[in-house]
Amino acid sequence: MDWNDAIFQVIDLRTFSNMWYWLAVAVTWSMVSHWILGVPFDMILRARRHGGQTAQDLDMMVAINVRRLLDINDIAGIWIMGFATFILSTLAMIGFYYGFEFAQGLFFLAVPLTIVGMISVRASRDFAADQPTGDALVRALIRLRFWIQSIAMLSIFLTAMYGMYHNLSHPVWF
Repeated sequence: MDWNDAIFQVIDLRTFSNMWYWLAVAVTWSMVSHWILGVPFDMILRARRHGGQTAQDLDMMVAINVRRLLDINDIAGIWIMGFATFILSTLAMIGFYYGFEFAQGLFFLAVPLTIVGMISVRASRDFAADQPTGDALVRALIRLRFWIQSIAMLSIFLTAMYGMYHNLSHPVWF
């Protein structure tokens, strides 16, 4: 065995049978579920439990992040949507038409993240219009987290099912 074979055994270029891909999926969805509109979930729980200054801090942080997200969306939303559509279409074509497994893995990660992004922009628009504070804001953020976690669970399930199908239909024998 030469050093090229040793390197390519350590750095496996397959996706669905690679531990690093699944670690990246877990970390990605963990981070997305923890940061709701740029606010850490522990801050939301602390505001619900203690109220007072903590709830005011939450109100302020959500207001800042909502304005920031809406400003980005108003300035570059069309360009971001066009670029995201191009990237997703490219990943789908390279992954499923040409059979490149890494592009398939990225596609299964990018599509649900795009949906979460759209839900976050929609929630930001609702928060900007309604301007909830206190308990109403906490409930709305927890509801948004529920939907993000639901998308995450469905995404992980579908990715795992497709990954098992792919690994069984394309066996690699050492």
